[in-house]
Amino acid sequence: MEPLVRVNNLSKYFQINKNDTLKAVDDVSFDIYEGETVGLVGESGCGKSTTGRCLVKLYSPTGGKILYQGKDIFSSKNKKENLQYCKNIQMIFQNPYSSLNPRMTVKDILGEGIRLHENIGEKELDEKIEGLLRDVGLNKDHMSRFPHEFSGGQRQRIGIARALSVNPKFIVCDEPISALDVSIQAQVLNMLKKLQKERGLTYLFIAHDLSVVKYISDKVIVMYLGMIVEQANANELYKNPMHPYTKALLSAIPEADPSVARNKKRVMLKGEIPSPINPKNCCRFVERCEYAMPICHEEIPRLKILDGGDNHKISCHLYK
Repeated sequence: MEPLVRVNNLSKYFQINKNDTLKAVDDVSFDIYEGETVGLVGESGCGKSTTGRCLVKLYSPTGGKILYQGKDIFSSKNKKENLQYCKNIQMIFQNPYSSLNPRMTVKDILGEGIRLHENIGEKELDEKIEGLLRDVGLNKDHMSRFPHEFSGGQRQRIGIARALSVNPKFIVCDEPISALDVSIQAQVLNMLKKLQKERGLTYLFIAHDLSVVKYISDKVIVMYLGMIVEQANANELYKNPMHPYTKALLSAIPEADPSVARNKKRVMLKGEIPSPINPKNCCRFVERCEYAMPICHEEIPRLKILDGGDNHKISCHLYK
């Protein structure tokens, strides 16, 4: 089966000045199949959100390709094709406070995309917006209100409704619950899973909370300093993490049971995260890895499939 989205050797660099280049995303490749949820995890600054913004064409990549249904999304000059792509791929932003226009009512926010892509009357538009609000746990009385009149959780529901308004096939969820109270996070996650089942959606779910990613994802990709270090099915990755960085991330997940927490072995990383500006041509994790070898200082490890790993991929010189 062909993937819905295929990312091939994607790079996104930002030129800071004449001599310095920030390599936010560096040679990243992965596939996303229709109907699945792919979790993209890593520390802040690892390139997760930049990758997502390239997928929705908010950023133009420095190198590589992004294929949607087999077509390069940046090669087409056809306005109609580009508009159709924007309709099919939407984004839920991290911050519900800054992602909604404070001067627009909920009706205007949700109706903007619908009006652009459909020739629709005012009565039919109202009915469609009412349906969208019901789907995300709000009601028609909210249509005339402005964003400042809602709580953070309600604003994020409006952001989700906006993403759904043009009937997309694929949604980039850029840390959609990180700015919400813990009590609201579970409600939003369950709503996203319900909407996926009802509408046949495909998600790229960007997060730094690995317990959340385990709950919602079919496949997990771990990024570190702009590069993929490990990729596997969710159950395989959590049961059998291979990369030293993945092991450290998983060991940091809090345990609710005090007896389990006391006996849990923590993997403590030493040192600071290196700068993504003009990175050395070697393993990005080498300065913090207790297993570092001479080759790690000399050569960038390539992402490869482990033997018998059920498509378990890792970028590490420890594994041949």
